[in-house]
Amino acid sequence: MQPSVVRVLSRKRERNWDRDPYKVIDITPPQRNLGIRCFPSNMQCGESVTIEDKDYIVSAVTYRYEFRKGKYEPSEKRLDVQSTGRYLVNNYLEMLLEES
Repeated sequence: MQPSVVRVLSRKRERNWDRDPYKVIDITPPQRNLGIRCFPSNMQCGESVTIEDKDYIVSAVTYRYEFRKGKYEPSEKRLDVQSTGRYLVNNYLEMLLEES
């Protein structure tokens, strides 16, 4: 006789907990809203992301909180990105400025 096996199903496994929604803004003038995208929760400045077959570099990660019912709660996660070419040109120009 085989022992019975109990399967426990959890909704947590169905969700992808290591990815969070971020509001993505292309900060190259003029600024463009690239929509809300899911990325890993540990995104950092300098990381490369691909959105709609275009490559971008993360320039800033911003977490906003609101004070509700006596405590601060997360309200928004935002990624400021630049196209890869623009990011490289900006870094090169900053390097030239520091040398002068």
